[in-house]
Amino acid sequence: MIAFTIHGQPVAQGRARATTFKGQARMYDPAKSKHYKHYVQLSAAQHKPSNLFKGPIDLTVRVYRPIPKSMPKYKRKLIDEGQLRPTTKPDVDNYLKAIKDGLNGIIWHDDSQVVNVHIEKYYDDQPRVEVEIREWEADTCT
Repeated sequence: MIAFTIHGQPVAQGRARATTFKGQARMYDPAKSKHYKHYVQLSAAQHKPSNLFKGPIDLTVRVYRPIPKSMPKYKRKLIDEGQLRPTTKPDVDNYLKAIKDGLNGIIWHDDSQVVNVHIEKYYDDQPRVEVEIREWEADTCT
């Protein structure tokens, strides 16, 4: 198993942008998404296996978003008790896409190898993303 933390504000994958160059349409990542994927690569590189994972992979991602400053005290108490979770945008799948793209070529060959995903969104005073990667085992599937 490989586990690591990406410190700082989590960034969800933004919508692809389009431009034309010499009469041809070109798609590109928004700058914020591109920079975050690079940061994910730098964080993951410290935990890079000697050989990239080749087979199916289980991926667990926990996204810790900052608690809004405008959050009332009674809601902060609910957060501390684990009873209040973020239900606002961005969606968990957009966070997941940015993480998976950032791990291509660092932990695995391609994110298509991920066969099982568990992702959660929380509030916390220390924003971060915690990542756990395991080789998939058939007997763990239900």
